[in-house]
Amino acid sequence: MAEKDKVYKCLNPVGIELPIKTYPLAPRLDKLDGKTIHFSITGEPDITIALDKKLKADYPNVNWTQKKSYTPMPVYLTDEEMKTTDAVILGVCW
Repeated sequence: MAEKDKVYKCLNPVGIELPIKTYPLAPRLDKLDGKTIHFSITGEPDITIALDKKLKADYPNVNWTQKKSYTPMPVYLTDEEMKTTDAVILGVCW
């Protein structure tokens, strides 16, 4: 067998990517007045205190709800809270 006739078989180092299910973006709110927005940013309280005050001052007609967590794990809404909440601001900072 000549050198040029050799066949090498190997695996792709990238691997095989399985298909994932995608979801469309949620519809945007037409206005914020009178809406209930849940605010949950985990981690350092320094930024959350200032941001919470700023949002409440800039949007006084919004009903703000909040769950505090000082761990890097986000606090999720219960099924009942999801039914009564119009939007969510969820973030992680450290």
